Formats: sequence, structure tokens, C-alpha cells
Amino acid sequence: MTETLSGRIVLHDRILPGSIRFDTHIEAIEANTVRDDCFILPGFIDGHVHGGDNADTMDGVEAIRKLSRFHMRHGTTTILPTTITRPWGDVMQTLHAVAEVMRHPDDQGPRIHGVHLEGPFVSPHKLGAQPPFTIAPTPDKLDDVLAVGCVRVVTLAPEIDHAETAMARLAAAGVRVSIGHTVADYETTFNALCRICTSGGVPGGTHLFNAMLPVEGRNPGPVTALMCHDASYAEMIFDTHHVHPASFTLASKVMGDRLLFVTDAMRGAGQPDGPSSLGGQDVLIRDGVVRLPNGSLAGSVLTLDQALRNAVAHGSALTQASRLVSGNPAGYLGLHDRGTLDIGKLADMIVLDRDLHIREVWIGGERRYSAA
Repeated sequence: MTETLSGRIVLHDRILPGSIRFDTHIEAIEANTVRDDCFILPGFIDGHVHGGDNADTMDGVEAIRKLSRFHMRHGTTTILPTTITRPWGDVMQTLHAVAEVMRHPDDQGPRIHGVHLEGPFVSPHKLGAQPPFTIAPTPDKLDDVLAVGCVRVVTLAPEIDHAETAMARLAAAGVRVSIGHTVADYETTFNALCRICTSGGVPGGTHLFNAMLPVEGRNPGPVTALMCHDASYAEMIFDTHHVHPASFTLASKVMGDRLLFVTDAMRGAGQPDGPSSLGGQDVLIRDGVVRLPNGSLAGSVLTLDQALRNAVAHGSALTQASRLVSGNPAGYLGLHDRGTLDIGKLADMIVLDRDLHIREVWIGGERRYSAA
């Protein structure tokens, strides 16, 4: 059934007052004079999210559906539930749970594109909030991962054993290899990004600036490698706690459309301040910041609509902020059927009010959430 939305349409490079006609896909975009001061944006894409609404990806099928619905209410129309470093049996059980959700889609939730495997192929020396269950990406472990068929992104530290062959195999299989939780230097990181490219892959970086060595004048580190490698994308958690606004401005100027926002949200997203948990570890949420008992940041309670508002508040045009949560992640993940408002694309759309808060969420031409 054909529907029409009218408002200020946020295109890739401009805002067009007009109307969008659509069924499951966008059929027409027409400029006209509109009275409604709402904004229409492409649906958000979150490629790194552990939980929300007191549910965690590692909890299984119903929890995955619950956290996905929570983030949909904040504008996310495509989501990649994300694992954490746990014993291998727990990780594999979670992969099968996500695969089950993908086989039986939730008609009240967002699209599940697949899994982001954030652990356990990371450095034990740069765990961040990851529990200490790291292992090497040996051929048998990659056999397990690829056999499930739902892994789309793997965070990997390029300096660990078996990393080189793992990067090449994952890239050749179409899995995005994202450099993160690493103590690698600039040269090791840059060479890894090149290896991913020569293997046919698209390189990325997991939460830029976090869980990796800092930028120094004589030791540029992995941050510089990710920003300077012309083919590499990188995630950012822009809650203004994980990354200073000036660091966001720098990365944005250097990387342009290779920078993308993620939430890295944990189960406490949408919950009041107080104790919570992440990967079996106790954490404390206070004033919108999540920390382990030792004071380390432990994921976030961010949602992508808030990340978009943060970007606008710190100088981004709405078109740029929209690309950070939609077009850029779509480009990284190879999702060419979404991420922008263009004729023929999926009718995955967000309607925001004048203050950039969610008014409606549409997925495949169906309104799945309304704030009214």
C-alpha cells in the first residue's frame, strides 16, 4: 500500500522540503512547500551494540529481540547485535541465537543484519571492558564462526597469533575485519589494513580512540593508521565521554564519510542510573557514564538518535550527522539498498521533530513506532 510522508527530507548533501511516496521501497521524492517542520531521515544503522532495556546479546534469542526493539524506538532500523569476550562455548551459543532471530524476523523490531563478533580475538593487554577470555583466531575457530553464517564484522587485534591468516580469510569471505582492542603500532595497523584490502575486504576500526594506543608525535599509533588509510572506515562512540568533541571534529575532517557512529550500548541503555552488568562483570551507571569498578569505561548507554543530536550540537550539519548514523555505516557494511533516501532504496525512514527527537520509525514501508 502506497504511503506518503511530507517534511524536510534530509538527503545526502542537502535538505529538501517535500514529500516521499513509498511502499516497501521509495517510489518518488518530490519537492514542494510543506507546513510540517519535521525532518525525514534514512533509518539508522548500528553496527556495534551489546544491549539495551536490561537485555544483552549474550542472553539469547528473546534478549536479542528485546534490545533490538529498544534501539528501534531510537531510530535504529538495521542492527548488528554484538558479542563480548566470553568462553568460546558462550560465544558460539550467541552466534546461533542471532542466527535463529534472523531466520524468524521480528515484525515489531528492526532488521537484524548479522553479528558483530567483538571478542575473543583481541589483545589481552587492551581489554577495555572485555572479560579475560581472549583466544587466537585459529583455523578451527574460524571454521566455527563462518559455519554459522551470520557474522558480518569481526573485531581483531592484528598483533596476536594467527591474525594475518585470519584477516585474509575473513576478508575473502566478505566479513568486515575491524581493528580494535589492540596494542599494535602504526606500522602493524597500516600493514593489516592493506592486507585486508588485498584480500578483497573493506577494513575498519572498532571504536576509534578507545582500546588502542593514543596518537603521539613520534608514535602515531593505530588511530593515525585508521584515519590515514584511504580505504579504511572507523566506528566512533560519540556520547562525548568516550571521545572528546574536538577529537570527533578532527576525525571527521580527516575521514569524511569513512567515519561512522555506533552506540556500543550495554544492557543499561534506557535504564536509570545504578548497578548493572556487562559480560558477567559488575558495572555502575552514573550520569550517563558506565564504568567498571576500576574506573574503566564499560560500553555506553548511548542511542543513535542521541549521537546524532550530539554531532549537531558540536557543529555538524544535519546532513553530515545523518550520514554518520546511516549512509556511512551502510557504505562500510556494503548495504547498498539502504542508508540514503533515494528512489529504489528500502523505505526505512525516521521522522524527527524540530528538536531532533524521534517521532516515527518506518521499516520497509511499515510504521513500526510512533511517539504519539
